[in-house]
Amino acid sequence: MKYNLAESFTFPCVIIIPMSLTLKEVEHIAELARLDLTQAEKEQYREQLSAILDYAQRLQEVETTNIPPTSSVLPLSTDLRDDVPQPGLTTEDALKNAPEKKNGQFKVPPVFE
Repeated sequence: MKYNLAESFTFPCVIIIPMSLTLKEVEHIAELARLDLTQAEKEQYREQLSAILDYAQRLQEVETTNIPPTSSVLPLSTDLRDDVPQPGLTTEDALKNAPEKKNGQFKVPPVFE
């Protein structure tokens, strides 16, 4: 079944067309993903992918006209711990595992020569 997407969309548009995938479509998807599936796996994925598409169609039918867009479902504030200054590493501790050091600094190979 072919759909002319340009002609079928009116706003607000429904993007997902309710469908049940065929085994041939699952085989095509598996080929694109370079998956070698058994017949049982193809049938299992056909059922699962069809259920996902059906669920997505149900979500498209939810009335959201009067619901404002939401950028995040998280609260607008984040609870962080107090910023309490603490002593940092000493130069000796920081350089303890350095493969090479020179004059109290890490010695690294030059980037530009």
